[in-house]
Amino acid sequence: MKRAAIFISIVLTAHFVHAASQERSVSPSRQFVIYGADAELRGVVSDLAERTKADLLTLLRQRDNWIVPIVVNLQPQQPNLPEIPPADLRFSQTGFGLKLQIDLTISKNIDASLVKREVLRAILLEMVYRKESHIAAGSLFVEPPDWLVEGVLALAPGSDRGQLIGAITTADKTESLETFLRQRTALLDSTGRTLYRAYSFAFVQMLTDGRKGPGRLAQYIAHLSNASNEPLADLKAQFPSLLGDAEQTWQLALSPLRKLQPYQLLTFAESERRLDELLLVRVSEANKPAKTVGLDELAQRKISDSEKIALSELNRGLLVYVAEANPVLRPIAREYQEIVAVLARGKRNRIAKRLSRLEVTRKQLAALKAVDQSEVSTSKRRDPLSVYVDALEDQFGD
Repeated sequence: MKRAAIFISIVLTAHFVHAASQERSVSPSRQFVIYGADAELRGVVSDLAERTKADLLTLLRQRDNWIVPIVVNLQPQQPNLPEIPPADLRFSQTGFGLKLQIDLTISKNIDASLVKREVLRAILLEMVYRKESHIAAGSLFVEPPDWLVEGVLALAPGSDRGQLIGAITTADKTESLETFLRQRTALLDSTGRTLYRAYSFAFVQMLTDGRKGPGRLAQYIAHLSNASNEPLADLKAQFPSLLGDAEQTWQLALSPLRKLQPYQLLTFAESERRLDELLLVRVSEANKPAKTVGLDELAQRKISDSEKIALSELNRGLLVYVAEANPVLRPIAREYQEIVAVLARGKRNRIAKRLSRLEVTRKQLAALKAVDQSEVSTSKRRDPLSVYVDALEDQFGD
């Protein structure tokens, strides 16, 4: 495992910030303390940080037990000081304990995915060192591995994994697990980075499969501060499935993804049928017959641990579905993913309304498709929803 002082480059969004004040905002969990800029931008950063953390905790099935706060400083870009990095992540031991701080330089351009990526690095770093209260001054810290960051981001609700699955299905060869684990995204070209992110998605999904997978990944993160220079050996210490033929286990995990054809899309009708099948949540409990429940039912009551596991499995099914579904239904599937993630955390606020709205939208789309297929006149419907459907069909076909 590489040990390095951590330097982070970020380009953050959409506002010019003119005030270098000491005003601050504290995020709802109180872990993120955000200084500078205006209240609106601080709120955007707060929301992004909290959602990033919530997605990670859902994946790991962990409670939010943070100890070290993360300070985020927002500062305006200085045209006369181009040598100042866009961002700098500082992690150090002070007389009051560990300090974790990100200085972000605000510019015109935005890449929200980069912002989320680097916020996730900070969150993971806090998880690694939250119990390491006595670290010698000048120590170098273990950076969370790139595959962990990229894999967690790819598994987050709403992420578009079509390009990643396409990279796996079209790759000339598959990197061995040892080679993959030692790669660094900074040294790869754009094509190589896409394939690396695809492998990261597959690898983190493999590690978190099963009842104990999420907890084992959480333990792996907690032990990263003592990581060796043998990444596979560190993984084997937490994941028994890798103790045998780890390479075979890796290849078996990739096999289902290689069979997907992300550019041979399901028709609208096929996508509808497949989505209906997925949304029947199948729950298995010890010494009880399996049962099937709908999301609308789960949105009305407290859910059991077995139902949380079933929702995690549904989330995995939806992420594959998004890659092969008709493009018209992809945004709907991504929202279902977000809803499933919220329910898995035991939250139900406004979920029933979101489900109802999605059901109405699906019925409207189905009705439009039926009308479009039955119309014999040459005139076209010009309402916004029809124009949207027509444009997508022109691009992707039915």
